[in-house]
Amino acid sequence: MAMNYLQYIVRDPAICGGEPTIKGTHVAVRTVLANLEDGMSVTNIVREFPILNEEAVRAVIAFAAALAEEDLPVPLPWQT
Repeated sequence: MAMNYLQYIVRDPAICGGEPTIKGTHVAVRTVLANLEDGMSVTNIVREFPILNEEAVRAVIAFAAALAEEDLPVPLPWQT
């Protein structure tokens, strides 16, 4: 079953210039992805950003995976 990342990922023009962030934080999705790319584990990301939990980090991964889908466009709430 796919994770429902939409409950964790938001886009607000007043927060981080409107880039996607974790709901209720100023932590940008790209920041979490960059840490994952650098080899940081989900557990270490949560330690580095205590405002996050493992579910939020996994939502970022699911969000990135959904955006990477070539065959199925992903409608985002802020694009409708």
